Amino acid sequence: MTLNDYKILTFDVVGTLIDFETGILDYVRPVAERAGLQLDDEAILLSYGKAEEVEHRRTPGLPFPQMMAPAYLTMAAELGLPADDEVVEGFRLSIPAWPAFPDTVGALKRLRKRFRLVAMTNSDNWALGHFARTMEQPFDDTVTAEDVGTCKPDPQFFAYARGRQSPLGYTLATCLHVAQSQYHDIGVAHRLGYSTCWIQRRKGKQGFGASPAPAAVTEPDYHYASLVELADAVEREG
Repeated sequence: MTLNDYKILTFDVVGTLIDFETGILDYVRPVAERAGLQLDDEAILLSYGKAEEVEHRRTPGLPFPQMMAPAYLTMAAELGLPADDEVVEGFRLSIPAWPAFPDTVGALKRLRKRFRLVAMTNSDNWALGHFARTMEQPFDDTVTAEDVGTCKPDPQFFAYARGRQSPLGYTLATCLHVAQSQYHDIGVAHRLGYSTCWIQRRKGKQGFGASPAPAAVTEPDYHYASLVELADAVEREG
């Protein structure tokens, strides 16, 4: 099967299309500096990833923006960050400023000429609204954790998303799931029979950064370091 045999691309958003690691660092660094702390960027990201994993276990049905305040408190306890109410709530409120990756908007426009594009995100609808505006409204359909009542990697999230597309004639065989997170997306999608495309945004870096570490790394069907590499591969096939 070639890339152009697929009819629909489903996307993880945060980490794949939106550079959430930069968003996290842009918020936490100034907070740390004002408190007189010198924190390594990777230490901040790793702390967030571990804290998010804790929240996924504690409140698995919550969209991730609602996990951000308790995750920040966990980070604050580990890293010595200030934890007053304004700073804690400000972490979630920084979401509208999170940037897209430099290749996101252009690559999505190219891919949309050939495929139906669907967001599958652990965001709530408020956060996805901001992300979609940042990305110039690229999606034909969206599925959020708020819609489903649970978060990836819960298989129910994927079942809900497939159910939305199947009345339009899109089948599992014609769907390619595109994601950065091995923990939230690639592993479970592979187990459910999806074709998968891993956009390894942290290629060349150690560890999984602000994403929770998976139990094992799943070999995807396609593997690129950026979204533009996927768009290029599609166009090379003609």
